[in-house]
Amino acid sequence: MADEEKLPSGWEKRMSRRSGKVYYFNHITNASQWERPVGDGRGEPDKVRCSHLLVKHNQSRRPSSWREQNITRTKDEALELIQKYIEEIKSGQEKFETLASQFSDCSSAKNGGDLGLFGRGQMQKPFEDASFALKVGDMSGPVFTDSGVHIILRTG
Repeated sequence: MADEEKLPSGWEKRMSRRSGKVYYFNHITNASQWERPVGDGRGEPDKVRCSHLLVKHNQSRRPSSWREQNITRTKDEALELIQKYIEEIKSGQEKFETLASQFSDCSSAKNGGDLGLFGRGQMQKPFEDASFALKVGDMSGPVFTDSGVHIILRTG
């Protein structure tokens, strides 16, 4: 029976307090979904392609960006912004690329957040782990690195 099969790496089964229904949570990407996640059986790719939206805060390793000379927002304020962007994207109100172009504190904003292809060891570990755990087309929840708080969209 499928329910007894092992979940893909990073996924765990949880119960919704609101609805009482089972859902699945990925502790690497902070993504959640109602459908049971499935592995593709092909193993991990050498490289992935992702876009991201970065919100820096006053504890970021370099608290400045093309948008703001001196970033003073707190980590909690950065997380609130990220959560707002996630809701706008999920609701269809905004497109990922549009928000990344306007609000990302990374220079990749000029490309809609596109980082191109990258392999293991090229990004900060939490970012790398989340990127490789996502399926193409999936978006992460908030991912925390020394650079700030990210939303990651796996594009390839």
